[in-house]
This record gives sequence, C-alpha cells and structure tokens, in this order.
Amino acid sequence: MSKCHVNGIRDESNIKEFSTLDAPTQDLILAAIEARKSAYCPYSNFAVGAALRTFDDSIYTGCNIENAAFTAGICAERTAAAKAVSEGKRDFVACAVVALQEDSFTTPCGVCRQFLIEFAKKDFPLYVTKSDLPPYRVLCTSIGELLPKRFSLT
Repeated sequence: MSKCHVNGIRDESNIKEFSTLDAPTQDLILAAIEARKSAYCPYSNFAVGAALRTFDDSIYTGCNIENAAFTAGICAERTAAAKAVSEGKRDFVACAVVALQEDSFTTPCGVCRQFLIEFAKKDFPLYVTKSDLPPYRVLCTSIGELLPKRFSLT
C-alpha cells in the first residue's frame, strides 16, 4: 500500500477502506459524492461535495458554488451547514467531504472548520475521500483534530 498525502504530509494512520466503515458513515460519504455532482465551479473546475449529519440523524448536503467575484463563492461544507442551520438544526455530529485530488485528501478550509465547529456540542468525526468511484479510501479524522484551538467568544 502506497503512502498518501494528507494536506501535504505523508500519512496512512487514519486512512480506512470504505467497505470497513459502518453503514451510516458509508451513507454520509455517498451523499457527499452525490452532492459533488451539483457543484458550480466554472473558474477552478474543482468540484467539492459535502454531507453533514445532525443530532437527529438528518443529512444535509452541499456543493461548492463559485462566483466571478471570488469572495462571493461558498464552500460545500458551509453550504451544507447553512442548509441545516436554516432548518433549525444546530448540533452537528458527523461530516463527509469529497473532492477529486489524486495525491491528497482535501480537508475543509480554515473558515469551514471554524464554521462547522461552531455548531458542534462536542468533537465530531470527519470523513474525507478523494474519489467518486469505488473502492474508496477514506481519511477518518475529526473537526477538533483539524481545528484544535478554535475561536470562541466564551
């Protein structure tokens, strides 16, 4: 098994085969893969899909949406989170992110990390895959691991 890059670092410790994950986790990843198909990314051609599970087992999906005024775009993770929050769901328990990069896993950007953790009562798992075709290899981490010193007003 060859080593993979996780944000530029060679690491295999948290990478699992999709088939070894439980059914709810697989469903979350498959929802993110499906959401990626709706990405609007004419400038970067880098489509991202995300799926977010809330405390009541609901799944909210999102894709990245670019804009000619680049700062007006929104990441897939924040799209999914905004959908959940707008429906009154403010307790996130898991998230999956899918972006096609051959040699790296694409984890949420810093803004998305902070945005997601804002709605977490505790640390929650984050599943990242870099393919939309089986067999999937999945980086299993957590939002707290990616953002250990979150910004907080409390």
